[in-house]
Amino acid sequence: MDMPVPSSFNDMTQDEQLRSFIGWVWYEREAVLPQRWTQDPGTRVVLRVNSAHYYAIVWVNGIHVAEHEGGHLPFEADISKLVQSGPLSSFRVTIAINNTLTLHTLPPGAITYKDDPSRYPKGYFVQDTKFDFFNYAGLHRSVVLHTTPTTYIDDITVTTDVDQDIGLVNYQIFVQGSEHFHLEVCLLDEDGKVVAKGTGNQGQLQVPNAQLWWPFLMHERPAYLYSLEVRMNAQGTDGPVSDWYTLPVGIRTVSVTDSKFLINGKPFFFNGVNKHEDADIRGKGFDWPLVMKDFNLLRWLGANSFRTSHYPYAEEVLQLCDRYGIVLIDESPGVGISLPQSFDNQSLEHHLQVMEEMVRRDKNHPAVVMWSVANEPASALKPAGYYFKTLIDYTKALDPTRPVTFVTHTRYDADLGAPYVDVICVNSYLSWYNDFGHLEVIQIQLETQFENWYNTYHKPIIQSEYGAEAITGLHQDPPLMFSEEYQKALLEQYHLVLDQKRKEYVIGELIWNFADFMTNQSPTRVIGNKKGIFTRQRQPKSSAFLLRERYWRLANETWPHRSRETPWHLGSRRFTF
Repeated sequence: MDMPVPSSFNDMTQDEQLRSFIGWVWYEREAVLPQRWTQDPGTRVVLRVNSAHYYAIVWVNGIHVAEHEGGHLPFEADISKLVQSGPLSSFRVTIAINNTLTLHTLPPGAITYKDDPSRYPKGYFVQDTKFDFFNYAGLHRSVVLHTTPTTYIDDITVTTDVDQDIGLVNYQIFVQGSEHFHLEVCLLDEDGKVVAKGTGNQGQLQVPNAQLWWPFLMHERPAYLYSLEVRMNAQGTDGPVSDWYTLPVGIRTVSVTDSKFLINGKPFFFNGVNKHEDADIRGKGFDWPLVMKDFNLLRWLGANSFRTSHYPYAEEVLQLCDRYGIVLIDESPGVGISLPQSFDNQSLEHHLQVMEEMVRRDKNHPAVVMWSVANEPASALKPAGYYFKTLIDYTKALDPTRPVTFVTHTRYDADLGAPYVDVICVNSYLSWYNDFGHLEVIQIQLETQFENWYNTYHKPIIQSEYGAEAITGLHQDPPLMFSEEYQKALLEQYHLVLDQKRKEYVIGELIWNFADFMTNQSPTRVIGNKKGIFTRQRQPKSSAFLLRERYWRLANETWPHRSRETPWHLGSRRFTF
């Protein structure tokens, strides 16, 4: 059948078996290549898959070219020899994807066979998972062809610092294909003016009177981006070779004290949300109109941050965060790690590889201020201490410039991974998953939660998830569970304690969730999870207006000297594309 890319395949038809399919699916198409690509031996042709869920094998004209384990992150293959051997005017790409989860994948899962012939047909099985979102599968992001010279710029690492009013941009450039090359580096401001120059594959650029990258609503000129232009010249076997690349650069610093999170030396408070890549029909497939709607809603809310729960999001999302000043906690697919087998060496080795791929992809985004290696693992299990110490140490070795955390729902006195994080991120659903309906206990329980964590670890704390489900249009007074009034009242009780503790050591609050999203079917879910402050179609519930009032008030209280003008006060519109 015809299948759009990007998209999840699950909701594309009326076929119930396809929606819940577990196993191999095969994508295939013919592509036409420009003649220059197929006839120029100095051109390197690359096939890049931006996301395939979860295990993928790729063939070109029936010849195996790549395999990759894990969704959400890109992989690529040099296919030059295959398409230049003809030369060919067209070629065939085949991608096989298996969405089966095991105890050693990220996220983990297990296949359970139902062997009772009086209850189930022969060979019947289900895939068990320990996470609360639907296991959409397919090619969720673009599959692209691109070219480079045979000697090319392969990778750039940029870190930034500030010395008084001088911005420091440290760069390291990696070239493949030759050891004999010359590199020129220029840093341009937003007006295209060159503000610093350098040569060689590593160095430091100094920018006097640097414009810093600030979060949304924290400065009158947020999200300032410079452009790093890298030009390479080399001598190839067939003559001179050149390559160039432009990388957006935001000059900013990030640091953590025992009670604060600092961006450019100023205390930053995460007024934000958790999200999912999830929408009607397209599933987790990337969709530009949906992404832009979400960013406009974030700014309407006055939200300055979100967590990429519970996996790395599309690169285009991170690029928009850079441009708009939306701060990111970048999270790995380490969700649902609940069984001892998922803490063994095989799982750890894969988790380390995922973090390496994730840091390599996202390290240059100024919006990314912290890595999260997992969500709600069984961190009280004995292997968890070694597992998270190793994982966090490795992530810090890959990127020494950012703090590292994971998100916990384990008791403060039982969590074996918490000693190794820089920031404590705690999920709690008071008066929802416990003390059902009793809003009056939230304040005392939440205050106890914060005090226990801080007195034990003396690290800043983020309330990384909190919330309640609300069915749109369901109203009850006094508030009852699942009504819009109950969701709003629960948030208000949390906010009373958060207002007190943010003056001490609580550095953020991330609502669960930005929008309703799909889950597996169960008697506790009504066509998905309804904890969104927006519906799955991005319409606001009552709590969205509560949160909007709160976030704009917090921004005005915290950073009163910035400009109060927002894009929605302007009388005209100019669109860019």
